[in-house]
Amino acid sequence: MDIRYINKNISVSPQISVADVQAIFDLGFKSIVCHRPDGEGSDQVSFTEIQKAAEALGLQIVYQPVISGKVMDEDAEVFKTHLETLPSPMFAYCRTGTRSTTLWALALADQLTTSEILHTTKLAGYDMSGVVRRIVNGGKTPSDSNDQTFDIVVVGAGAAGISVCASILERAPNVKIAVIDPADIHYYQPGWTLVGAGVFTPEETVKTMSSLIPKGVTWLKHAVAAFEPKQKRVLLDGCHTIAYDKLIVCPGLKLDWDKIEGLTHTLGKNGVTSNYRFDLAPYTWELVQQCKSGKVIFTQPPMPIKCAGAPQKAMYLSCDHWLSTGVLKDIDVDFCNAGGVLFGVKEYVPALMSYVEKYNANLHFFHNLVKVDGPNKTAYFQQIGPDTSAELIEKKFDMLHVAPPQSAPDFIKVSPLVDDNGWVDVDQATLQHKHFPDIYSLGDVMNAPNAKTAAAARMQAPVVAGNVLHDMGYKVKRTIYNGYGSCPLTVEKGKIVLAEFGYGGTMLPTFPTWLIDSTKPSRLAWFLKEKLLPPIYWQGMLKGREWLIKPKEISE
Repeated sequence: MDIRYINKNISVSPQISVADVQAIFDLGFKSIVCHRPDGEGSDQVSFTEIQKAAEALGLQIVYQPVISGKVMDEDAEVFKTHLETLPSPMFAYCRTGTRSTTLWALALADQLTTSEILHTTKLAGYDMSGVVRRIVNGGKTPSDSNDQTFDIVVVGAGAAGISVCASILERAPNVKIAVIDPADIHYYQPGWTLVGAGVFTPEETVKTMSSLIPKGVTWLKHAVAAFEPKQKRVLLDGCHTIAYDKLIVCPGLKLDWDKIEGLTHTLGKNGVTSNYRFDLAPYTWELVQQCKSGKVIFTQPPMPIKCAGAPQKAMYLSCDHWLSTGVLKDIDVDFCNAGGVLFGVKEYVPALMSYVEKYNANLHFFHNLVKVDGPNKTAYFQQIGPDTSAELIEKKFDMLHVAPPQSAPDFIKVSPLVDDNGWVDVDQATLQHKHFPDIYSLGDVMNAPNAKTAAAARMQAPVVAGNVLHDMGYKVKRTIYNGYGSCPLTVEKGKIVLAEFGYGGTMLPTFPTWLIDSTKPSRLAWFLKEKLLPPIYWQGMLKGREWLIKPKEISE
């Protein structure tokens, strides 16, 4: 018997036998619903036989036959009543379990989010993409018409989304573009490291979304519920249907705070902070100024994460403040990294290690933060090294800076667009989807093996813009992305190690060595980070001005 767990109230399975009824009873199920019409298969056990065995054991059993491939709205309504009235846990079956799962998905569509339903059914081994429009529509069959149609639809209005829209319009001003994003506010996230160090104010890192959407782009202020790539449609909450010729997916990633037990209850208090959130970065600076002695821990989660250098940037800038105010000697600093190296490109490690030694920081590799007890100021790390067994390490702290685990957004993870790890599956050179040629992706959400930074998105935007327009017949050369990313490692206030690199850790410096040696701390690089990069972001990148960017063209 192949039992598939849906939730604590219901499990489903393919066709069962009379002998299976005893096992179902022994497993604690209280009711059975049959969704397979009698006579559907020549080797099928009749409902009457199953009913007799179930009733002999005191199980409630219901016959609700549903024709394969013809699950009606009325069928879902009937099953919803069964879910509400029959004792649980319930066991439902049909030929494969798909009909029973579909009925559950449609019955609960007005209570759970589309992502929750698709995730749950995917874990059970059932693909609900065929009824996703009905799920989005609260379990009811919607009309088959599209609400709006565009040449290009962009999902996400972050750094990647707005940049690619602007780059497209620079090349083809009359293209009909829509960008989908429910947010009212746009953040300059690279600035939060400097907010946490007292260099920037929070207000310098935020603008209204409406002020940044390029003129000529239609802003659809909705959340995406699901994708129908074969039909070339995006489904929005409320079952609005948007059709496209080309789709660009770039909604960023999700910060999985809840993956660390106890963390969400203590963020912003008890000395627990993070520069990964707009409202918490000022608290980082507050804690840094207050700290005069004690234990301070900085954490880095498993990769991939946005701006892999950000966790140690927070450490360096904090230590620099403590050193300059004469209190560092009384502070014990730990850097706990879930990975096994300080930085992924070896050429930059010597300079970083010199600062680790300067600040007398303790490096702990293969230490993954799994739990935080804020009131008792205790952090728990799972230590799993390449040659050691798992061990839970307990550390007391006075200040804890957390970089959270990160993943693709839920509506992406349950979509047909992803690879086995939940990231949008693209060709790493062209950024075109591997299975759906009308779809491209850029930014943090796709699976190319590059650093997830704003600088990477700045380089990717013209690649995607040009390749999409080329596919649409415009006289634009196709280009490739070389994996470029940049991580300005703020090793002290006033100096930066300007790490720039591409695929495979290849160093890709923008400036000649005589101007900025990227392997050494530089005051000019700090000036670039503090004074030049913000206007380059707001007035250049988001406006389609591709300064210092020239992707390699593909020979026809």
